[in-house]
Amino acid sequence: MLAGLCEIGGGYLVWQWIRNGKSIWMGLLGGLVLFLYGVIPTFQPAHFGRVYAAYGGIFIVLSILWGWRIDRVAPDRFDLIGGFIALVGVFVIMYWPRS
Repeated sequence: MLAGLCEIGGGYLVWQWIRNGKSIWMGLLGGLVLFLYGVIPTFQPAHFGRVYAAYGGIFIVLSILWGWRIDRVAPDRFDLIGGFIALVGVFVIMYWPRS
């Protein structure tokens, strides 16, 4: 969750700097937060590919929630269905029993 918030938050700060003309300091802060996003997943116990694959589903859901709360764009039913499908994928990747 923390990695997802860092990626979305850092990207959002860079977006604000470039697309909305905010201060370069906002862009630099966004770059620092994106750097943290790259570090945080290294503390997960699974293998790189599995961590990032599962993270993709979490990122989808967090992006929908970010848009809803920060940008005030309410998710529609297709956003919710897609987010649910992504979370099912996360659980299959991370928790399905393997031999």
